[in-house]
Amino acid sequence: MHKTPIKILLVEDNEGDILLMTEALEECQVPNELIIRRDGFEAIHFLASSANQNPKTLPGLILLDINLPKKNGHEVLENVKNDQNLKHIPIIMLTTSSLESDILRAYQKHANCYLTKPLEVSEFFNITAKIEEFWLTMVRLPKL
Repeated sequence: MHKTPIKILLVEDNEGDILLMTEALEECQVPNELIIRRDGFEAIHFLASSANQNPKTLPGLILLDINLPKKNGHEVLENVKNDQNLKHIPIIMLTTSSLESDILRAYQKHANCYLTKPLEVSEFFNITAKIEEFWLTMVRLPKL
C-alpha cells in the first residue's frame, strides 16, 4: 500500500524515547513530519492553536505518553476527545504503564489504541514498525 505523508504529534518528555521514536520512524521510512511536545500543557496548547489558526496544520496521528509534566496523558486525551475540532484525530497511548486501571481509563476516554513501551530497543523499533504498518499503511485516516 502507498504510504501517505503524515504529521505525527509525539507527546513525550523522555529524551531517550523521543530519540528512539525519531530513529524508528526514519528506519521505517515513514514519510512524516514529527512534531514533539514535551508536556501535556504544551500539547493541548499546540492542538488548540492549530485548530483555531489553520486546521490543515493539525496532526493526523497522536502518540501520547501518560506520565507527563503539567498535564498527564489522560488529561490530554480527555481534552482532545472532548473538543469537536480535535476528536477525529486518532490517539495511540504509548506508555510504560501496564496498569489495568490506566488501560481501562484510556479506553473509557476514547483512546484509539493502547501500547506499552517495550524495554528493549529492538522491540521499540518493532512496535514502531507495527504502528506504521497498521495506522499509516492499512487504516484510512480522515483528511482535513
